[in-house]
Amino acid sequence: MRILVTNDDGIHAAGLRTAERIARSLSDDVWIVAPETDQSGVSHSLSLNDPLRLREVGENQYAVKGTPTDCVIMAVKHLMAGEPPDLVLSGVNKGQNVAEDVTYSGTIAGAMEGTILGIRSIALSQAYGPETRHQVPFETAEAHAPGVIRTILEEGLPKGTLVNINFPNRKPSDVRGIKVTAQGRRDQEILTIDPRHDGRGNPYFWIAFSRKPQRLELGTDIWALSEGCISVTPLEINLTDEPTMTRLAAVFAGDRPPGT
Repeated sequence: MRILVTNDDGIHAAGLRTAERIARSLSDDVWIVAPETDQSGVSHSLSLNDPLRLREVGENQYAVKGTPTDCVIMAVKHLMAGEPPDLVLSGVNKGQNVAEDVTYSGTIAGAMEGTILGIRSIALSQAYGPETRHQVPFETAEAHAPGVIRTILEEGLPKGTLVNINFPNRKPSDVRGIKVTAQGRRDQEILTIDPRHDGRGNPYFWIAFSRKPQRLELGTDIWALSEGCISVTPLEINLTDEPTMTRLAAVFAGDRPPGT
């Protein structure tokens, strides 16, 4: 099995080394193509107006001056052309990617691009807390990911589906199991703008998140992590809301008047 490893934290990220070890526990044929710099939060963006710079880091290891999506395309369409990967692993991200994170995450986007290109793809993220911010427990992802990935691959993935795996902020031995979950949703009141001033008195701003209790919906990715479990969430590339599509189709076809 040929595996492509990418991420959004950059070529020098500790989580990328963790993902490489996870990949090498599954196969001897591992390629790494990751962004030159941190691309967290870039989502599924493409570099259309800037050239992509490719730097060889080691044997089958490359850095791309671009986004995670750029990296996957560069790997599949150029570096590995003619013999594409059988699996894309994106991560291991420093921090969880749950709920609305899915729409912002470059880690998820790497797996999305692999899925779009017809390759089985899995995103991996390791949660941490205030007490583990500077010592993220990547050993938890490293210990549990190979078994979870093998199970998913043995079961099979339908076309157009990727899997988002999040590991809890716990030691490997303290993980309380695996939950197959739905994408959760946060209270967006936690999203704030933090105004500050620089040394010259000029204003600048950070997008910030306030810490407040969240209502956790049973069966979601956020809930699973709060229970100390690994969250396994299947995601579809097709974003169509079919019930609303059917309802609007009836309205525009004149079958019923608008507003009824």
